[in-house]
Amino acid sequence: MTPPGLTLPQMLLRQAGTHPDRVAIRQKDFGIWAPTTWRGYAERAEAVGAGLAAIGLPPEGHVAVLSENRIEWVLSQLGAAMLRAITVGVYPTSPHPEVGYVLEHSDSQIVVCEDQEQVDKVLEERHRLPALKRIVVVETKGMRAYPADLVIAFDALEEMGRAHLAADPAMLRAGLERQSLDDVALMIYTSGSTGRPKGAMLTYRNLRAQAIAATGVLGLTAADTHLSYLPLCHVAEQIVTTMAPIYVGSQVNFGESLRTVQEDLRELAPTIFLGVPRIWEKLHAAIHIRMVEAGGIRKRLYDAALAACASFATVPRERRTAGQRLTAALWYVLVFRGLLQSIGLSRARIAMTGAAPISPRIVAYFRTIGVPLVEVYGATETSGIVLGQRRGTLLAGSVGVPIENAAVRLGEDGEILVKGEVVFAGYYRNEAATAAAVRDGWLHTGDVARVEDGQYLIVDRLKDIMITAGGKNLAPSEIENAMKASPYIKECVVIGEKRRFVAALIQLDFDTVAQWAEEQRLAYTTFRSLAEMPAVRDLIAAEVDAANAAMAPVARVRRFHLLAKELDHDDNEVTATMKVRRANITEKYAEEIERLYRAA
Repeated sequence: MTPPGLTLPQMLLRQAGTHPDRVAIRQKDFGIWAPTTWRGYAERAEAVGAGLAAIGLPPEGHVAVLSENRIEWVLSQLGAAMLRAITVGVYPTSPHPEVGYVLEHSDSQIVVCEDQEQVDKVLEERHRLPALKRIVVVETKGMRAYPADLVIAFDALEEMGRAHLAADPAMLRAGLERQSLDDVALMIYTSGSTGRPKGAMLTYRNLRAQAIAATGVLGLTAADTHLSYLPLCHVAEQIVTTMAPIYVGSQVNFGESLRTVQEDLRELAPTIFLGVPRIWEKLHAAIHIRMVEAGGIRKRLYDAALAACASFATVPRERRTAGQRLTAALWYVLVFRGLLQSIGLSRARIAMTGAAPISPRIVAYFRTIGVPLVEVYGATETSGIVLGQRRGTLLAGSVGVPIENAAVRLGEDGEILVKGEVVFAGYYRNEAATAAAVRDGWLHTGDVARVEDGQYLIVDRLKDIMITAGGKNLAPSEIENAMKASPYIKECVVIGEKRRFVAALIQLDFDTVAQWAEEQRLAYTTFRSLAEMPAVRDLIAAEVDAANAAMAPVARVRRFHLLAKELDHDDNEVTATMKVRRANITEKYAEEIERLYRAA
């Protein structure tokens, strides 16, 4: 795919002119999927842009969006783009101090909030936000007493914009024509797993290059459909909700809420599906629970289907033998078709996993049941995908080959270096960090990889590589992912730096372990009481032993501690994207870790 040399809003107007009546977006409210055409998408975005200008947003100003995924999110983003302003995404799950930091650091002048809860977070931090001019709220329930000179409804903003456009239809077009691919489009804040989040600036050239990359990996066409549910302030969801769909003309769907994702998936049955590793792990655990509950003949058929198809799961369909195709077809009819329909992936032409490492066992499982899952690698600083598997070449544990419009090589210590149009423009208000990240034109990703048969395999983050007391190098993510392939283990944090052996902090998957405990007639009341049961410890020990069997002796977990609570964002243990804050956790659980080594 070689799209026109247009910016994202310019391309939106092109789609509106070329396919005005084709459905671009559907949003589900009260059980009904309401469509918006490409013409409607562009017209509403222009109205929002004119409304933002009317309440004081200047060209190249900054608009923050604090909301779950919905049509108003992308209307705010494209509306700001029509005004040549920059959009800043903020995680709606963030507590108010984190919200305040991002709004202050990004110099956001307008904040679009989903509801009263998000508005209250902004107001809690208003004392540190000198640039803030107005707050726009989508759902106005409970907002009547809020100051009208500060808070305005999204509907009112849009109507104000329409009135301004009626008086001056060309008010945005002249500025939009001057917009170039080198203008900054988005600021996406990094997860902040090792420090304060940094605002990565992505240009329209980055977004266009990423649309080319994603289309090459996914084979995206205008006929494809996607359910947008991962946070839009993360680059991964931006790829499949705005970047690629606006250039290709495919359809994006917004469900009712995060709580209805599974139901929305079943109704929609999208052709493209993006899931981060935790989504695939949870889905795997949910299927495990369902099959255990079913028992009897259904469980035996399921086990037989997995055993029959596992050996050729990574063999592309077009390269399978006649016997393999017959076996896959038989078990698809008997078992997998109903299973895929129940999880909403029966029509998935391709599915993606990215944003963090994933266990090869989880990938192999989904390929076995018929989900065409591919692994991709990228970062905020690469505006998304830079390495991706192709369905015709599936090497277990790899993230594929470089995309067509980026140069990739391994530097010292095997670090992945990237050059090309996907590389970001730098960190906002942080020249030192930008200079450290991009040297001699090459982005230093901080990720270590190795290459086998032309395929890249991610080892770990450079800063996370551990050296044991015996001088052996270990990649903790490989060990952690092996453990998390168990449906009973939700999180694992490996300890091993300068230690005699590998130990781990393990968090139960409450749902699956609770189900197991009920089947064993074990009584429990809380997460802690479940984790402290000797029988549960024996269960996890067996899962650890099973994972250890596939690893080198030096990498095996010899001792572990079961956490008595779930790792929590509010406790500064994980980021908004659920990445483990390793340093914080090892400090917080220092006593438990030392006990593991004293007892050895």
